[in-house]
Amino acid sequence: MSRKPRGECPGAFACGARLRSGNPEHREEPTMYDHRRLGRELDLFDTDPLMGAGLPYWLPDGAVVRHVLEEYIRDIERAAGYRHVYSPVLGKRELYEISGHWDHYRDDMFPPMELGAEQVVLRPSLCPHHALIYRSRSHSYRELPFRMAELGGMYRSELSGVLGGLTRVRSIHLNDAHIFCTLEQAVAEARAALDLIARAYADLGIRAARHRLSLPGEGGKYVADPDLWRRATALLREVMSDVEYDAVEGEAAFYGPKIDVQITDPAGRESTLSTVQIDFHQPERFDLHYIGADGARHRPVMVHRSIIGSVERAVAHLIEAHGGAFPAWLAPVQLVVLPVSEAQEAKAYDLAHRATAHGLRTEVAGPDQGTLGARIRAARLVPYQAVIGDREAGADLAAVRLRDGRQPGPVPAEDLLRRIASRVEARGTGLWDDEE
Repeated sequence: MSRKPRGECPGAFACGARLRSGNPEHREEPTMYDHRRLGRELDLFDTDPLMGAGLPYWLPDGAVVRHVLEEYIRDIERAAGYRHVYSPVLGKRELYEISGHWDHYRDDMFPPMELGAEQVVLRPSLCPHHALIYRSRSHSYRELPFRMAELGGMYRSELSGVLGGLTRVRSIHLNDAHIFCTLEQAVAEARAALDLIARAYADLGIRAARHRLSLPGEGGKYVADPDLWRRATALLREVMSDVEYDAVEGEAAFYGPKIDVQITDPAGRESTLSTVQIDFHQPERFDLHYIGADGARHRPVMVHRSIIGSVERAVAHLIEAHGGAFPAWLAPVQLVVLPVSEAQEAKAYDLAHRATAHGLRTEVAGPDQGTLGARIRAARLVPYQAVIGDREAGADLAAVRLRDGRQPGPVPAEDLLRRIASRVEARGTGLWDDEE
């Protein structure tokens, strides 16, 4: 619970509250929000030449953020009726020939590896594997929609010149799901996916810049099936009948159009975080079917959706959007306990142990780490600080300081822990009970 001091927060995020305030005097230059700098200075992730470009590793605090984010996504997916699977990151070349990736996406795939008389490939996406999992069992119309989700690894052979931090990497962990449903269910399932995206953005403090309907462009990149494109595009337009969006050519997946939820970084650069797609191509390629009420075989529609896109890009955006001051439920350390002097250290560690029992990620920053003022400044990105002086130690109180600068005052220690645990359990971006 106690470790070496974090040191003074770098100038880019000298105070988490300042970075999130509306005061123009408190805003730094956009380059200062770059997640590559913040992520390294906050000890979230790093890279090593021996691992290779585009292959970052996660440090303990970054691993906490990633783990909590992954569990959050799995929780809301389970509540929405998704069932989770695991599938291998390798597949035979033939698999991607069937899916169409080999013909339309080969330049972004790693070269095949010889394995005896076979060639295996690091997968560039999860959808072919999920199609096989669906196909492995018979399905009735009564089971549909069948919602299959996985937070799985995939690999793309990005050129070294476009790699950067967590936003463009070669090893990607995608929050992916595929819904196998009837044609009549497809629009409702896609709309439900958009609703789930909106909920996750609210909990994470992410703002969507715009919605984009990504359509095919010219050339041989796309599957040559005009009827497929017409049908899928019409359904996606229906999905977004109540949503403002821009239609953009040349941004579709090779097998169909998609809805892209766009975000912007502090420098105004736009990228895609979340997607929803309606796919007629792969159900046909993999000969997927279900048994209808008439006893005959019918072709399902495959709805692809990703709530937060890749974990890597999502964390990169969260670092920049919050300037390192993550929502309390997502923060690597949620509570730091600060004894004023050595005389209160025993009480501080007792409070920290109790906080851990409440499920909170807690540290003690003792007098050996500097003056009280220095320790407060060093922990300013932590959502909650509990200062323990003589008065607090004697009455089982904690002088509370919130990351945004508010000081609610001395609070009974157990009340404080219950209040923080309640806020963390509720997720969202607020720090105190009186916030909406």
